[in-house]
Amino acid sequence: MFRAKILFIGPSESGKTILANFFSDTVENVAGEYRPTQGVRILEFESPIDGSGDKANSEIELWDCSGDFKFESCWPALMKDASGVVIIFNPDVPSHLKEIETWHSMFVSSQGLQDSQCLLIAHHKPGSGVEDRRLQIASHMNRVLLIHSSLEEEPEDARRAFCTYLGNVINAMSESREREEMSIIT
Repeated sequence: MFRAKILFIGPSESGKTILANFFSDTVENVAGEYRPTQGVRILEFESPIDGSGDKANSEIELWDCSGDFKFESCWPALMKDASGVVIIFNPDVPSHLKEIETWHSMFVSSQGLQDSQCLLIAHHKPGSGVEDRRLQIASHMNRVLLIHSSLEEEPEDARRAFCTYLGNVINAMSESREREEMSIIT
């Protein structure tokens, strides 16, 4: 069984905690008011992984990271041993589109993660409506999978896309392990 550490990162108030709770089936009664994450929250759950070959569940550590730059000094510790990164942003906030390049550079590029180990989620807040419009994303990020999510409209589509992404991460981990084992043998 694989154990994957997935970071949820992105600008403040983009919906990271709501999506983390939804994908991990965690129930928190927050009465609808915004409470910023302080540092990081770690959620652990098991998930069946598509394409993992062995039909077993994988253990997932979902690290819901604060989007506040006052915690930037903690980010190197959060990044250690990360298997994947999910960048969550609100496409209706113009500054978020600019910020995702910074998040990608700090958390994905600097760690040498593959595009398959990264996911962009354009999370639409309640009442904003989901538009699968083409977003202006930096060209170096065009190969990263982008999904639109709304927990009001078609929430299970977002869950399926996230499970597919987890499968991609587990497959990348498996391939890396196999390469490492082959290098030892030869």
